[in-house]
Amino acid sequence: MAFGRFPRAAQAKPFSDINVTPLVDVMLVLLVIFILTAPLLTSAIRLDLPQSKAAQAGEAPEALSLSLKASGELFINDKPVTLAALPTELQQLANQKPNLEVQLRVDQAVPYGQVLELMGLAQQAGLSRIGFVTAPGTDAQRGGQRDIQKAATR
Repeated sequence: MAFGRFPRAAQAKPFSDINVTPLVDVMLVLLVIFILTAPLLTSAIRLDLPQSKAAQAGEAPEALSLSLKASGELFINDKPVTLAALPTELQQLANQKPNLEVQLRVDQAVPYGQVLELMGLAQQAGLSRIGFVTAPGTDAQRGGQRDIQKAATR
């Protein structure tokens, strides 16, 4: 008996493993068929949509610029206005154009409480569509990367 050798059987045994090559071939063919037919299924629905005389969806709504400087100066569409006159001005604009969008342009040094006060005055006047305007390239647009880097170096 020699070491390192396995005993050999006189007869060859039948191959007992499954040959997966034909299975993989069939699966790839099915995958290609599904990839080619999937886009056709979504575009197969034909609809005759009704016509409308309403405004097109791509049109931008009318906007009102409400600006607040760090010094406390208020502006409506670049015209100065006092805080006492602001509610009546907003009410007049809301009565003229009820779907008016308010774009808040607030200096970053302004306390958040004053921003909330402006938003409350706009909502009391009936202007519920309020958005914030930021300068391009600011930390808000970059996701606050500078603040994240400061926190990482601490």
